Amino acid sequence: MKLVTFDAGSGDQLGVVKDDRVLPIPTVVAPNMIALIAGWESKASAVRDIAARAEHPVALSSVRLKAPIPRPGKIMAIGLNYADHVKETGRELPKEQVWFSKMPSAVNGPFDPIQIPKVSTMVDWEAEMVVVIGKRGRHISKEAAKDHVFGYACGNDVSVRDWQNKTPQWILGKSFDTHAPFGPWITTADEAGDPHILGIRCIVDGVMRQNSNTSNLIFNVWDEIAHLSKVMTLEPGDLIFTGTSGGVGMAMKPPMFLKPGDTVRVEIDRLGAIEAKCVAEESR
Repeated sequence: MKLVTFDAGSGDQLGVVKDDRVLPIPTVVAPNMIALIAGWESKASAVRDIAARAEHPVALSSVRLKAPIPRPGKIMAIGLNYADHVKETGRELPKEQVWFSKMPSAVNGPFDPIQIPKVSTMVDWEAEMVVVIGKRGRHISKEAAKDHVFGYACGNDVSVRDWQNKTPQWILGKSFDTHAPFGPWITTADEAGDPHILGIRCIVDGVMRQNSNTSNLIFNVWDEIAHLSKVMTLEPGDLIFTGTSGGVGMAMKPPMFLKPGDTVRVEIDRLGAIEAKCVAEESR
């Protein structure tokens, strides 16, 4: 299934996407996406019934798709996880997983504008597959990791390079407002299938800038979950940005960065696509 948070004019609602329609999920089933994910074992049959009956459909084109989880508890992201990206940064292949976090306030809708901040012009794209945790766990083995995944989405780990490189800790350069767009929906794990065979692309103003496959991950999804859960309890609705491939703007000669008016699109096989226009940050 493809599960969304959407607004048809009366506030956020949950829904199931079927073809070009959205089928609303009543709040009595779940008030928000994290509640739906956390209670999936008892709620899945009701959601499947809504999808099968297809009553009260809303045209997908008529709604605003929001971030599927507007405020995740945690957003963890791995760096240097595709060999071609490691090479273009001039680094050596990592022996250990390199992790940072993006603040939940950076979350953005799948088609909402990305802000170019007032304090930088070095804003870069990073197409990534996003994992949505479905089951709480700590010290999860690689073999059990797939049982803790609820689903997958497209994401853009938007990166402000000068702020990222000011210090060894990347959190500030990765956490500007609007710089964690993901969606357009959560494709449940059963529908997505093997997450390690998916083509992933980034297109900027109609030009392909990244074109890879999740089979090229250095540390795959199960490695990532096992490693993170040694440190922290993973909880329903947590997000994992799984890494980006070669082709980012900072590695181009000369470097190229996003500017107001640019359009950046991320596509992943079987998961859909997100697309955003870049706009200047407004004075408040």
